[in-house]
Amino acid sequence: MTTTHAPKISITDFNQLLESHHPFASILGIDVLEIGFGTSLLRLPDSSSHQRLGGIVAGPMLMGLADLALYAAVVGASGNAEAVTASLSINFLRKAPPGGILARATILKTGRLAAGEVLLEPAAGGEPVAQAISTWALPRKA
Repeated sequence: MTTTHAPKISITDFNQLLESHHPFASILGIDVLEIGFGTSLLRLPDSSSHQRLGGIVAGPMLMGLADLALYAAVVGASGNAEAVTASLSINFLRKAPPGGILARATILKTGRLAAGEVLLEPAAGGEPVAQAISTWALPRKA
């Protein structure tokens, strides 16, 4: 979704939303770097607690990062903080090396449902380690 519209939530307001309504999001220590209208850039920091056997970043950490990045992009496009994940499918492309992981999310369609994708890549650079697609339900505001 390429557009010149301003995002419908700021990073500060999004972080406050997470703190007040989604406190579990802080467990991974994810940094919200950018929120645009239907886009976001988040970073999973380097942490040994995110790694699995073999020293690679564990799949559940990548899935949590992808889901949160898509939520930020959905709220950035719709302003609807009540949005919920309807589906999330992830393709693990290669081992995620230790170190920070970036998530670049893009919303492709919004309406009563939103659809988007996210690429996960090493913060130090390199090929994507995973790609996810997701559908979100956007409840009508009361």
